[in-house]
Amino acid sequence: MLFRNIGIIDEDFNYRADMFVGTIGDRIVYIGESAPDEDTLDRLSKEYSEEILALNNGCHCCRPDDFDPVFGEGYNGSGKILMPGFYNAHGHSAMTLLRGYGENLPLERWLYDKIFPFEDHLYGDAVYYATLTAMAESMRYGIVSTSDMYFFVDDMVKAISVSGLKSNVSRAVSTLGCDDLSRCQGLIEAHQAIQMYDGFQNGKIQVEICAHAEYTNTDEGIREIAEMAKKYDARMHVHVAETENETKGCIERHGMTPVEYLASRGIFDQPSNAAHCVWLTDNDMDILAEKKVSVSSNPISNMKLASGICDVQALYNKGINVAIGTDSVASNNSLNFFEEMKVFALAGKVKYMDPSVITPRQVLYSATRAGALAQGREDCGLMKEGFKADLIVVDADVPNMRPLHDPVNGLVYSADGKDVLMTMVDGEIVYRDGEYKTIDLEKTMAEAEAATQKILAQL
Repeated sequence: MLFRNIGIIDEDFNYRADMFVGTIGDRIVYIGESAPDEDTLDRLSKEYSEEILALNNGCHCCRPDDFDPVFGEGYNGSGKILMPGFYNAHGHSAMTLLRGYGENLPLERWLYDKIFPFEDHLYGDAVYYATLTAMAESMRYGIVSTSDMYFFVDDMVKAISVSGLKSNVSRAVSTLGCDDLSRCQGLIEAHQAIQMYDGFQNGKIQVEICAHAEYTNTDEGIREIAEMAKKYDARMHVHVAETENETKGCIERHGMTPVEYLASRGIFDQPSNAAHCVWLTDNDMDILAEKKVSVSSNPISNMKLASGICDVQALYNKGINVAIGTDSVASNNSLNFFEEMKVFALAGKVKYMDPSVITPRQVLYSATRAGALAQGREDCGLMKEGFKADLIVVDADVPNMRPLHDPVNGLVYSADGKDVLMTMVDGEIVYRDGEYKTIDLEKTMAEAEAATQKILAQL
């Protein structure tokens, strides 16, 4: 696709007006202030000859009127902004079935009184349609990839694959009650998941190892999970210091904070994504920085459950990679990533009572590049030639964005998820102008609703 005369958020997270951006295959191959010249077209034609041949040998009957033999469809970008898609660094997609279920409860009661009893009745098809619903909502709001922690991995991967989105999938492992770890279902399924799906769909699906949390695992279980990550040279995903009670409980059990404890057991020896990190000490932050752990902050979920506010500015100051997550829609109610960005920024300002804390550019970086790095996707998350074409088009010609004094500020504070006009993943359009290209939305929502009612009837 060749985007013409479109505003972009460049690789330094500055806005540039009236740009040209070309994609071929799964890559961004051209960014310039004018259309590519003949020398550039000749170079690209040689470099991407197979992709261009496939493009031109495709069905001619469905070609748009504005068709370029090198890039394919032309796109008029007037009044629009092209930017990297969002990398949701922490989610539980199948929990769409629990949206609005378990309101106005603190985390412990929310989990043990509502969520865990519901999840005991989950089954494969329910997780498939729940995950597919989350993928539809994700692409609608510009999310191109999610770090997804849950179970029924086969059904999750099937749904994500159908959607065309990316995911770092992990089987959440809890070993409490497992007297014999060799027979622990979570550990068995985690082994199976990474053997079957890691690198699936040309790398769109990556499989991580996941310790659900310190408080849902035995000490032996935590050590086993850390060893599994080393065995497979896999990334780690774990809930860390989400609530004050969790942190106090860990200190009572082990004489250490969650970060200190998990680090001592080898959990952070592999590249890791630590979700939440609300209740951290200075020493905790030093450990995370030393271990090069990414932190995925989930501000709306943390506020809704009254867990607290992650000290993002302090993490930035330590040089820690801070990404943004939505958590589940059971604790958030929405995957609207523009909403998440805005609250992420505002929470930091209130934390310090300083309006200069956390700039819009830092927010956009955390929502895109930092999230990609938290997933180990080194060639993603930037508007840069050679990077994956994981792109979204945002409508800037709408009342809530005008007048547009600073487009970067506007994207964080004024834009809304419903302003997303197009979501592209690896160069393939999955959502455009209200059309879900890969998902039968009506059937998906009906099946998810039916699964919810079936489970509720059993409770």
